[in-house]
Amino acid sequence: MRRSHALGADPRNTNFAGGNTSAKGTAVDPVTGTPVELMWVKGSGGDLGTLREAGLAVLRLDRLRALTGVYPGVDREDEMVAAFDFCAFGPGGAAPSIDTAMHGLIQAAHVDHLHPDAGIAIATAADGEELTTRIFGDRVVWVPWRRPGFQLGLDIAAIQAAHPQAIGCILGGHGITAWGETSQQCQANSLEIIRTAEAYLAEHGRPDPFGPVLAGYEPLGEQERLARAAALLPVVRGLASTDAAQVGHYTATFEVLDFLSRAEHRRLAALGTSCPDHFLRTKVAPLVLDLPATAPLEQAIERLRELHAAYRADYAAYYARHATASSPAMRGADPAIVLVPGVGMFSFGKDKQTARVAGEFYLNAINVMRGAEAVSAYAPIEEAEKFRIEYWELEEAKLRRMPAPRPLAARVALVTGGGSGIGAATARRLAAEGACVVVADRDVAAAEAVAGQIGAGAHRVADVAVAVEVDVTDEAQVIAAVRAAVLAFGGVDLVVNNAGLSLSRSLLETSVADWDLQHDVMARGSFLVARESARVMIEQGMGGELVYIASKNAVFAGPNNVAYGAAKADQAHQVRLLAAELGRYGIRVNGINPDGVVRGSGIFASGWGANRAAVYGVAEEELGEYYAQRTLLKREVLPEHIAGAVFQLTQLTQTTGLHIPVDAGVAAAFLR
Repeated sequence: MRRSHALGADPRNTNFAGGNTSAKGTAVDPVTGTPVELMWVKGSGGDLGTLREAGLAVLRLDRLRALTGVYPGVDREDEMVAAFDFCAFGPGGAAPSIDTAMHGLIQAAHVDHLHPDAGIAIATAADGEELTTRIFGDRVVWVPWRRPGFQLGLDIAAIQAAHPQAIGCILGGHGITAWGETSQQCQANSLEIIRTAEAYLAEHGRPDPFGPVLAGYEPLGEQERLARAAALLPVVRGLASTDAAQVGHYTATFEVLDFLSRAEHRRLAALGTSCPDHFLRTKVAPLVLDLPATAPLEQAIERLRELHAAYRADYAAYYARHATASSPAMRGADPAIVLVPGVGMFSFGKDKQTARVAGEFYLNAINVMRGAEAVSAYAPIEEAEKFRIEYWELEEAKLRRMPAPRPLAARVALVTGGGSGIGAATARRLAAEGACVVVADRDVAAAEAVAGQIGAGAHRVADVAVAVEVDVTDEAQVIAAVRAAVLAFGGVDLVVNNAGLSLSRSLLETSVADWDLQHDVMARGSFLVARESARVMIEQGMGGELVYIASKNAVFAGPNNVAYGAAKADQAHQVRLLAAELGRYGIRVNGINPDGVVRGSGIFASGWGANRAAVYGVAEEELGEYYAQRTLLKREVLPEHIAGAVFQLTQLTQTTGLHIPVDAGVAAAFLR
């Protein structure tokens, strides 16, 4: 584990979830009581940097190596993956990866297979074999491209036997493999190959491998770039979601922006990526906007639409050129990577982590192209080989093993007042159902705490939830909050207008400031959030949903509540008005009318609870029970109940303009 974590923690050594490590040793067979030789190897889909014991496949080495006697040949080598199941030792363990044979057949106690950018640069250079000899002498051997599998394991084992002085090999078009008799030696050999390749590229590579800068394609200034990205992302996300909804990720590193500013970027991007791990996540090639960064926004959007239509047609033609009767069905023709000169890279996936990792892999690919072009010419594997891997039955089987998506997968939710009470409970519930959540609150520390709780089990918190500071009464802050959601996840699909407060006073005691404050937060604030979110939803063209957390006081007329009740009635009618207006865009607008949500409520904790308790003549700590006893069901309403109602509304896909009471039954607030 120590070696795996050390190698996987440094992106120079391998990409996320890429490569694998193995170790051979002995253990006692619990059935026979005799020692047995075993191999522990990272299983399919795991990540070296975060590998745990459960992510290892454990196999009997004698049985694995005996498979060479029944190997039916390269045309049927896929059958060998199923044979690995008969080599398993003990219960459980991860599914063996396609690289298992490589690790088992190499005659060394420890083996690393990695995808370092510098190593792949040599592997994808037009004269990679010659470069390998020039750089490494006889310590590293060139292995011509072969699709990962049993035959590749046999090839490398034969090369190792023929070159006993070698510490590893460069796999053409793919990556590196190194071995050693101890874990420390194996790690040292891997790092020697990687660092030697890096040093050679740095010393011998030409300084401008991507050519001169193109006029007009230089990176925009930061503020202009972010504004442009926020304007384009919803449109591009909608295009990339033509076949299936996607979450977006935005990358604007120096490497990406520099690549897109150079004369050779379109030629190189069209060649696609080479390492199987790269193109499985980035698709065969990216979509590249062929306009300068300064082109008018409307022109850029129109051109992106044209290029997207052409990309889909080209991808369908690529599938048709190579598919056979046994090929899996085409999985979707939308791009996973969209490159915009001057602005950066938009990457897409079924969730935020997948989208982010796709972008990281394309950054790896840019580094690979830079290295290969610096000392030679970039020459990735042939298109037919890419198709064989992309539509490999073994990849299809890996997809079938993945759990079914959760109900709100690929949805982006923005929750105002998300730092406490109903908002926090709603943010947590939506995330639990698969949504990416933007926790928006005036108290940014509270919002950050909720986002941190939501993302505690994720690889990165920001893959699940982000916090934004917003005073919903401030138009500029609302615009900035929605833009932050777009830049974080690519767009917005579900908005919960929850921010609120309450001041309970009689008509004569209600000041203009009291009235304005409550209407500014709940009526004006909901309007501003709805307006800015609807802009994004319309640009996406993916429909959407607005949910207003109103109140039973929107329909119930009681004393000493004129400002709050009127503001809530305003929210309730916004639901009806916007449902009527936005339906043509597929945007649904609904509301929830809670009552008496005391526990965890920011409103009640800020003085409203003490006020209400005094009005009703009960202790403040007994207020929740007091409210419960005046309902038909005699039950206390909790923030989680409101959150549950929000989720249920997301499942009522044919419903708009509805208000749902969540008040345990208040007859006076029945909707008529």
